[in-house]
Amino acid sequence: MNRTEYLKSKLLECLGGPWPEPCPLDPQWGDSEQKDGYRILSVRYRVEPEDRVSALLLVPDGVDDAHPAPAVAVWHQHNGEWHLGKSEPAGLAGNPMHHTGAALAREGYVVLCPDALCFEDRQSPHLRGGDYERFEFLRYVVQGKCMAWKNILDMRRAVDLLVQLPFVQTDRIGCYGHSMGSTFTWLVGPWEERLRCLVGNCCLPTYAAIHRTHILHCFPNFIPGWFQFGDTPDIAALIAPRALHLNFGEDDSGSPIPEVRQGIEIIRAAYRDAGAEESFSHYIEPGAGHVLSDEMWRRTREWFARHLKS
Repeated sequence: MNRTEYLKSKLLECLGGPWPEPCPLDPQWGDSEQKDGYRILSVRYRVEPEDRVSALLLVPDGVDDAHPAPAVAVWHQHNGEWHLGKSEPAGLAGNPMHHTGAALAREGYVVLCPDALCFEDRQSPHLRGGDYERFEFLRYVVQGKCMAWKNILDMRRAVDLLVQLPFVQTDRIGCYGHSMGSTFTWLVGPWEERLRCLVGNCCLPTYAAIHRTHILHCFPNFIPGWFQFGDTPDIAALIAPRALHLNFGEDDSGSPIPEVRQGIEIIRAAYRDAGAEESFSHYIEPGAGHVLSDEMWRRTREWFARHLKS
């Protein structure tokens, strides 16, 4: 067993072990709404027998079974806004800066925006906001798993849905996320080889930085036991040789930049060892914080165009 295989096996143990065999998705399609250049369809699909995810699917005008298109799954941010999930990247609510799913649909991609556990339509009638998120994290911990294990399972089911759509080019699927969505990107990347191209914006909080600066981050970042084997960049490095781009703000307190720079070198080395140096890219914007700047978005668009359209 080489080092990559060893780290991946230990990561799976720390996450909570193998995921279950997938159940039927049984998608239930809801309303459709026409927008400028694309339409939005609501859908609910099974990720586990007793757990359905609500999502929004954005389909560009002119895309159909005879004219399939590349697809991008967009993982939404956290920002302490549990009432928001899929609706923000789909362009229906929240900060226009993060209406990224709508922007990608206008560029010709089929876009899937699902709710993460504890957000929007996946909230609890018994506990609110952060209390429910903390409850869910602890519920998985006592089962020997963690929130990241569940998030990865749900994201893999999102890819399952995309590959079943006859108007999606199944060999041209990517994913994007900002903040917690960026964490989702490097969490799912090692386990989902159907993702050809991945982009994370403003989130690679290493445990070294978390401990040094006492950051209270969202629960998907915390994988019990992993720090004895590696840090978060070692997880992102397992995505090699598939295309990965990461954006950062130099002044983003959620991802302290000294440790980010060290992490970038770990990821770069993994891509070099895989003979795929050109498949990893990163950008650190001077003076920027926890944002999606114009330059970050330009680089994101170019990365998808290069790896999903060319």
